Amino acid sequence: MAGMEVAPLRPWDDVFSGVDRFSKPDVSDLSKWNNRVISNLLYYQTNYFAAAIVVFLIVGLLNPFGMFLGGSVVALVFMGSVWAGENQTVIKNFKRKNPTLFVVAVMGISYFLLSLCGGVIVFLFGITLPMLLILIHASLRLRSMKNKLANKAEVVGLKKTPMGVIMDLLDQQEEKINKIQDFLESKLKD
Repeated sequence: MAGMEVAPLRPWDDVFSGVDRFSKPDVSDLSKWNNRVISNLLYYQTNYFAAAIVVFLIVGLLNPFGMFLGGSVVALVFMGSVWAGENQTVIKNFKRKNPTLFVVAVMGISYFLLSLCGGVIVFLFGITLPMLLILIHASLRLRSMKNKLANKAEVVGLKKTPMGVIMDLLDQQEEKINKIQDFLESKLKD
């Protein structure tokens, strides 16, 4: 964790700019959609964390024990799945090829464990809702050239930001670097 840098908080009017900066993703091209989501996750990471914290605090004030239990279960399941992904070749390959399904599986296991404890409502509103809102925004928000250039600049120190660490745990780092590099090289040739 030493040397971890916090990405800058982007202006909220940039995060929620006009309708012309949002577009439905091309679901027929999953790699392009994945690239958009990862770019936005990296670019707006501090804004996303801030919004998630606000939702966590609201739900946490309404049900502190449930929020603590839900957060603990999700964190433990995520850490266990990352550990298994590092030590089990089958899980590591699955995680690398299907990062979205990996996250869905982690959330599904967390949901199941919390349903045993009676913490499903807290899970849905305190944990899943912020993740869903972040995913929706990252999927719909078009990237600007500033976004693309900032992500390229962060590639060198990708592991030094919180979202970079998460992307690395989901095995998205190397793929992201190659996609950004290919894109910028194609733009420079034009």
